[in-house]
Order: sequence, then structure tokens, then C-alpha cells
Amino acid sequence: MKRIMTILSAELTFYIPQANSLKDKRQICRSLIDKTKQRYNASIAEVDTQDMHQTLTIGIAVVSGDAAHAQNSLEEIIRYMERSAEAELTGVERGL
Repeated sequence: MKRIMTILSAELTFYIPQANSLKDKRQICRSLIDKTKQRYNASIAEVDTQDMHQTLTIGIAVVSGDAAHAQNSLEEIIRYMERSAEAELTGVERGL
């Protein structure tokens, strides 16, 4: 019997007006990623805009054997990151 696996991803872009350096941005990024990883079982990493000190781009990937569970988990993670970030969520791109 073949098992079905669902993989969902999203790319979140945040604006960090108080970041005056890449060091400031890295502190905010690390804090957000660490808090989210502790709470959820997902892969999360900074994926773009590493050289821009006021823009943070984070990728999230969720894997599940149930499509509805994967979708719910991804949406919950996005909401959590939006609430928890010391930054403004300015964009969300969902992948397949």
C-alpha cells in the first residue's frame, strides 16, 4: 500500500524598522526561529535577504501524512510568527 505524504511550504517576509545593523536583524531572526521551532515540529530557516538589515525572509516547511493537518499546522505557524515577531509581517507566499 502506497502512503501519501503532504509537504507544504511558505515564505514569510518581515520588515524590521528597529534593525540598524545585520547584528540586530540576526538577533530578531534567531529569537523568532528558535521560539517557533520549540513550539512546532517544522523546518524553519532564513532563506533570502540575508544582506538587508531591515528585511527578513523566512522559509517554513511542514510534512504530514494528512493534508488537512499539514494545512492547519502551516497556518498556525504563520499566525504564531506574525504575533511573536519583533517585526511586521509584510508578505506570505505559500508553496505547494
